[in-house]
Amino acid sequence: MNSIPRSTLITLAAVFSAYHVARGLLTLGTATHAAPVIVALAVYAVVTVLVLAPFGGRGMPTWAAALAFSCAVVVTLLVTSQLDAHADNGYATWHTNAVGTLMVIIVVRGHKLMAAAGTLFLIVYSVAWCGLMGSAQIGVTGAVAWVVLAYVMTGALQKAEAGATQLVEAEREAVRWEAAQHAHRSERRERLETASRIAGPLLRDVVLAQGRLTDAERDQARLIEARLRDDIRGRALANDRVRDAALAARRRGIIVQLLDEGTIDDLDAIERQRVLDRVAAAIDAAETERLIVRTAPDHSDVAVTIVGVSSPPPGSDDTEDDVDVWLEIPRQERA
Repeated sequence: MNSIPRSTLITLAAVFSAYHVARGLLTLGTATHAAPVIVALAVYAVVTVLVLAPFGGRGMPTWAAALAFSCAVVVTLLVTSQLDAHADNGYATWHTNAVGTLMVIIVVRGHKLMAAAGTLFLIVYSVAWCGLMGSAQIGVTGAVAWVVLAYVMTGALQKAEAGATQLVEAEREAVRWEAAQHAHRSERRERLETASRIAGPLLRDVVLAQGRLTDAERDQARLIEARLRDDIRGRALANDRVRDAALAARRRGIIVQLLDEGTIDDLDAIERQRVLDRVAAAIDAAETERLIVRTAPDHSDVAVTIVGVSSPPPGSDDTEDDVDVWLEIPRQERA
């Protein structure tokens, strides 16, 4: 269901407020002195225009709500000071519905406590001024009813809006989950197809040879296994250039590990290609026993860290591995 346009609500409130001002002008003759009532009308008109003004959203500043409360007090005191509390003043008590309208506006604009304070003042003062029955006759009951109705409807609309927001968020989460599942299935299918394409011929030869492989075939099987492991654990690190460099390094006897923690997924295509080109070049130039290529942690200026280590020479007293390669590739190219 479409909501009522904000401009329509503002126009409606302005029309009601203008009606109260017109009633006050037409009943100036009832007042003992017209000047205080005219001041009350001017104050009410100015404050009403202010509280209806846009403040960058549906709400309004606290100072504007406080000004509306002050207006309710001032207008009530000015108007009633010029009327006989025990006479039939008719529409000269326009201030009750005017204050009620003003309080409805600030309820809708998010200041319920200030509106409650203004309404409570109207009730207490009116009862003290003209009695309980008299306050009902001058329209206090109707003004209070409008404020209460606005309070209830505003709360209901806020709950409905919160529910709608939660529903939209749940739908978005469901879409994200479905997209993730689709991507997972697609990736799994792609990996299975790649594994079948790469390892299929060798597995077929293994079956035909009944497991009796030559040394060259065993080496080829180890290289294929490492290639498949790179695709699984290396993910974004394993493009064609890096795969070729890793394959060449393994043929040189280097143990290569590609470990992607998912921290370079946000790089654009150009930056990622630059990083992977440097990774491949570093693997090509490496002379070590074990080479570990790992993406750096989140919130780091480094994209990839490459470490190469070798065991100490036989007979050496040193029990720790020697670091042959240490390279950090930045996320962004330095000038």
